[in-house]
Amino acid sequence: MKKLILLLALTFTTSVVMTSCREESKTEQVADDVEDAAEDVADDM
Repeated sequence: MKKLILLLALTFTTSVVMTSCREESKTEQVADDVEDAAEDVADDM
């Protein structure tokens, strides 16, 4: 029983780590690029 709980905890931890490290979607990348460009323009002024 103890091994089952430890296995489930390890599986949960691994799934959280793997999903948090996935790549951003295309819309998130575009939004970040727009924000970066806006900051560059503001810095140049």
